[in-house]
This record gives sequence, structure tokens and C-alpha cells, in this order.
Amino acid sequence: MHRHASRTFLMLQGPHGPFFHQLARMLRAAGTTVWRVGFNKGDENFWFDPASYIRFTDRPEDWPARIAALIAEKSVTDLVLYGDTRPIHAQAIAAAQAAGVTVHVFEEGYLRPYWVSYERGGSNGNSRLMQMSVPEMRAALAQSEIEFPEAPPRWGDMRHHVFYGALYHFFVMVRNGPYRNFAPHRGITVFDEFRLYLRRLLLMPVHRIERAIATARVRLGGFPIHLVLMQLEHDASFRMHSPFTSQTEFIELVMAGFAEGAPAHHHLVFKAHPLEDGRAPIIRAIQEATLRYGLTGRVHFIRGGKLAALLAQARSAVTVNSTAAQQVLWRGLPLKAFGRAVFDKPEFVSDQPLPEFFAAPKRPDTRAYRDYRHYLLETSQVPGGFYSARGRRILMRQVVDMMLAPEDPYDALTAGKAAPRQQLRVVN
Repeated sequence: MHRHASRTFLMLQGPHGPFFHQLARMLRAAGTTVWRVGFNKGDENFWFDPASYIRFTDRPEDWPARIAALIAEKSVTDLVLYGDTRPIHAQAIAAAQAAGVTVHVFEEGYLRPYWVSYERGGSNGNSRLMQMSVPEMRAALAQSEIEFPEAPPRWGDMRHHVFYGALYHFFVMVRNGPYRNFAPHRGITVFDEFRLYLRRLLLMPVHRIERAIATARVRLGGFPIHLVLMQLEHDASFRMHSPFTSQTEFIELVMAGFAEGAPAHHHLVFKAHPLEDGRAPIIRAIQEATLRYGLTGRVHFIRGGKLAALLAQARSAVTVNSTAAQQVLWRGLPLKAFGRAVFDKPEFVSDQPLPEFFAAPKRPDTRAYRDYRHYLLETSQVPGGFYSARGRRILMRQVVDMMLAPEDPYDALTAGKAAPRQQLRVVN
């Protein structure tokens, strides 16, 4: 009899693409039973085992009772999902916790792009990391002497991410007949979501040229710069774990602080999220605030792209709670954050008022940050990715064993039971 024959995994919505299907296949190979609940045709078309697929076609208000019944009916021991804040997932987590079911949460990596996050119970603002101090992390690392290199400079998931997002929403748009009660969690129609993904995919060559020109202007300008790390306005971290209701509010606050506190020869660079698709009017908001605060010629907008070259020139960075802040701290640059974030520790995130921060930003305790980063790499950050075939292969080599382990990643390290980590190099 298989060691894990008593385990029954129930999967809900995952990253766009085939990752959850491949994960289920390996969990079955380990001896477990796996079911999947789908909420639209995109979920269904990326799940290639009809016998284990459960359609949810009822009204959203019927979901809490349905998930509670499924947990009992299928003798579910483990719930698996991607992100923990969309309503169907938050309601499922509540039902799972009431039934004593282990909750496995996947998310984009806190140290992305080369890693993904795997935690139990919650992620981002709901992560166990929110309650952990740096001294506690150092105590857990006391027996670890591994040094981790930086991630490789190139990682091929972005175009796959955009492609699978467009394909997923195409399926929902044209084949969603059985799921007439499906309601998108992002507040826009499926057609608009598909249109935005497709537009983003088609305009990638044009945006690449725009980005190169804007980056060159900043790089060749010779002026000190402060970076603003933008996020997607519809992203769960921004919506659920920040004090802002829109990016426009955040832009306004940053512009006012910069105009008041920054030296007159310093410039401000807004770096858009790589998946920014124009649904939020951030460019217009930046342009209007630039005029209002008299900052013409000192404010720049860069559409996505890699962050490293800009960080090499930056004096500081500001964000709501973007995980890109991890790259800022890794380089020892001052950081100001406004939202709830797993990296928001007093040792390395500034508590200065924004005008004072722009005038004379305090540097982080880089030794404390490196210990924090080391702790993440020993626990919840798993090498690999969701979207490219290579990334999924790397991820699958480790994450299934972590899911089957009795301890969550944080407790496993404290107990001395954490699995050895893969060497961080590009492999096939």
C-alpha cells in the first residue's frame, strides 16, 4: 500500500496553464487521490483527467455550502489553491480550516522570478512570515551554513505567462456555456480580460522598443534617480493588503512627497509592472500629477522590463508592497513601503515620512536582510516557475515532497527536517 494512500487532495483554481494538472499527476504517482473543482472553461481545458474533474456551475452564493459538502463527501485531507484572497478561495479556506484540512497555497515567488512561493494556510499579508521577526529567523537558521547564489539573469516565463493568460480567457469567452453563473473575481468582463491579454501579447515588440528608449534616457541622463515600483491595480496584494483603493492615490502621494522633499536635481522613475495592460489609467495619472506639482522634466515612466539596470543607478525605491522590493533590499538600497508585505521588517524597511525619505533615505541593515532572504530560500521559496515547461520541471522536483511532508516549510526548518535545496542554476 502506498505510504500516502490516506491523503485526498482537492484542487481549486491554479495558475493559468497546465501546472496544476502536472502537479496532480505527480501527487497521484505518490499514492494520493486528487480531485479538481473547476469554475469555468479555462479551468476545465487545462485539466486533462475528466474522471477527477468536478464542475461548479451554481451561483456564487451557493459555493460555501458546496465546498463544505465536497470536503466531507470526498474525505478531503488537503486543499490546494493559487492565491488566497479571491472570494471562492477565501471561502474554501474557511471551510477547510473548520474541517481540519491542510491548506496549501501557491503564489508568485516572493523572490521572483526564479522562485515560486509555497506556504500553508495563507500567503502575502496572510503568510506566517508576517508574524516572524528577523531574530526568530536567525535562530531557525542556526544549523544552516548554505550560501545561495543570485538567481540567473534570464528566466523565460513572461511570454508563457501572457500566452497562457490569453488562451485561458479565450476558452472562458467562447466556450463557457456550462458555467453560466461564473463571475470573474477581477471586476471586468471575460471579453475585456481576453482583449487586454491579447493586446499585451501583440504589443510586446512595440513595448520593448518604447522601454529601451525610455530606459536609455534615464541611463544617459546622468541625474540621481528614485524608483517607484508599480503594481497591477487588480492584483490581490494591492487590493487586499494596501491602504490605497487605486494606483492613482498611490501616485498622488508619491508625487507630493517627492515634490516636497527631493533635491531639485533628482528625478523620479515610475517602473510599471511587467504585466501592466492599461486597465488602470496610471500614465495619465503620472502626467497630470507631474504638471500639478511642477515636476516637468523630472518624472519618467518605463513600461515593464528588467529592474537590475535601473537599480544599479537608483538612490532609493518606493512601493506599496511589490515583491520587486526584494531586489532593492538585496542591493542594499533604501526602501519605503506602504502596504502589508512579508518583507516589511523594521531592520530594513524605512519608517521615515516620505518627504524626509526622498531628502535623505536611510539605508537598510543589509546583514539582517541577507539572513531574512536566506530564511526564505530555505523554506517557502522553491526554485522553478508555473508557466514555462522548464520552470515546471524544476519546480516539480521539489515541491511535491514539500506538500507531502507533515510539517510546513517553516516548521520543517525549525525541526531540522527541511529537505536539501536544489542548486540554483539553469537546468533542463
